[in-house]
Amino acid sequence: MKKRWMLLLVLILLFLFSQVVSAQKNYHLKLLAVQENGNNSYTGSDADLYLELKEGSGRVFLDTFPATKVDTQISTRFAKEIACSHFKLNCDKYDFIYTINAKSNIIGGPSAGAAIAALTTIAVLDLNYDQSVAITGTINSGGIIGPVGGVKEKIEAASNAGLKKVLIPEGTKYVTTDGDGNKSEEDMAEFAKKNLSMDVLEVISLDQAVFQLTGVDLDHKNVSIEEDPQYSKIMGDLQNLLCERVVKIENELKDKGIILNESILKDVDERKHNADNATKRGDYYSAASYCFGINILLKTQFYHREAPDFDVVNGLFLSLKDKVDALENDLKEQKIETISDLQTLLVVKERIDDVKQQIDKFNKDDLESSYDLLAYAEERYFSAISWMQFFSMDGKKVVFDQQMLQDSCTKKISEAEERYQYVALYLGDLTSNIAEKISSAKDAMDNGEYELCLIKAIQAKGDANAIMSTMGVSEDALDDYINSKSKAVKMVIAENSAQGTFPILGYSYYQYANSLKDKEKYNALIYLEYALEMSDLSIYFPEEKSYLENVYQKFDSREMYVFAEGFAAGAFAAFLVIWMKKDLLGRKRKSRKK
Repeated sequence: MKKRWMLLLVLILLFLFSQVVSAQKNYHLKLLAVQENGNNSYTGSDADLYLELKEGSGRVFLDTFPATKVDTQISTRFAKEIACSHFKLNCDKYDFIYTINAKSNIIGGPSAGAAIAALTTIAVLDLNYDQSVAITGTINSGGIIGPVGGVKEKIEAASNAGLKKVLIPEGTKYVTTDGDGNKSEEDMAEFAKKNLSMDVLEVISLDQAVFQLTGVDLDHKNVSIEEDPQYSKIMGDLQNLLCERVVKIENELKDKGIILNESILKDVDERKHNADNATKRGDYYSAASYCFGINILLKTQFYHREAPDFDVVNGLFLSLKDKVDALENDLKEQKIETISDLQTLLVVKERIDDVKQQIDKFNKDDLESSYDLLAYAEERYFSAISWMQFFSMDGKKVVFDQQMLQDSCTKKISEAEERYQYVALYLGDLTSNIAEKISSAKDAMDNGEYELCLIKAIQAKGDANAIMSTMGVSEDALDDYINSKSKAVKMVIAENSAQGTFPILGYSYYQYANSLKDKEKYNALIYLEYALEMSDLSIYFPEEKSYLENVYQKFDSREMYVFAEGFAAGAFAAFLVIWMKKDLLGRKRKSRKK
């Protein structure tokens, strides 16, 4: 009888121990790094990345040995955020405890970003994975993996650590120099296979990296965007307004006998050609943008050639100010119920703010420059009026209030500042325009203009992301990188559209980026970043849900699993208690019979 009870006790302890172990599961990947030896020589080294999830609210904790650089702390939070956003993970349920152990003081830089994002995905989804695979690369918005330095040394370190495969950013080359100083490029996969008997695979997205680590295909596949018919109609009307205005201003110039010089005419004709091509392919936003640029150019020429005196210019600015005041009053009465309404409000407020800035810059002692300010301000105001049409667009109603707007503004400023701090570490004063946009966003927030704050912060974040994305990207790899970023944006637009929240600004910026990517690659990346941010605003303003939907949303798969385990443990314990009572009663009855 004693043996039986001892067996039961052992079973109970084993069961409880298994619950504790499963609840405290740690995840691990090897990191690859380089350290400088002096004389421009480098040595590769490996490190260990650990992640533990605990019940929490999405906070990130980083512990490193030896001490880390500031940019590692920033890039860790950024990588976690990218993984959660890219795969729509329920990360607000956990606190993330990252630990990096290295053999020497090599921790620094964003090259662990891809590994951190991959391990975050694996942990939240609790996927089985291969720890003999390592990855090096930065992680960028849209889940794009960017280039890093010292890849040859890192691959050698991986070989020394006994790893069997290394994932590197797409387009990475090994540059060698011969005795005559001639440089040549060698494919990293070929180098590793030939010299280290190791597999090296190029990846460009977080989807690909997770697949190589887990064998689980989380790729969003090919997606298609169904353009909202209302968007097409309204944007087509907006394009007509701006492009018909070109003809109107040209007629004003003709009536005044103003003849443009050959270079201006050539510029106008080229922009008209671009606008016509965009219209033919149904890209009305790009066409409208080209016509807007023509209007500013023609209006500037008009004022410079007419040369109105101070009283006339002052009167035009005062008239414009009255129009802006009236438009702002109209906006206060506008009901915001959908994401389309919000995006319309954002773009109109941004244009109004631009007009007000030009009015503030007006200086009677510098009449010549005032012509430029007036031309831009008038056309910006006309653009704001044109965008008001989008308030008529239908859409899924979401929950809006001032607190939500303020919270989204605060979060977006925080995201922009984090990225700005990172790029400023490397580029310093070259990022001053980002700092100015962040400052403008904060001023807007202080004034209670949360919509203006939101769009300014989004632009600042997008500008910083574009710089981060291109740091170290070779010219040869830039086209592939832009295409991958475009695919990521397309996916977000398609997902939000399928849920009934067509992102009018996100889609417009996406189209404009595609029109720029052949000739203005960096500007195309900036607009893709804007599109990515503008296409997912619904995360801040959820659709109103029923009670049952809210209850269901509070439980993710991991929590349901833990609940099931707890229920099973309770049932098992109850069974043991009942069995023990029955056994005890049975023995008592036998004792009485005796």
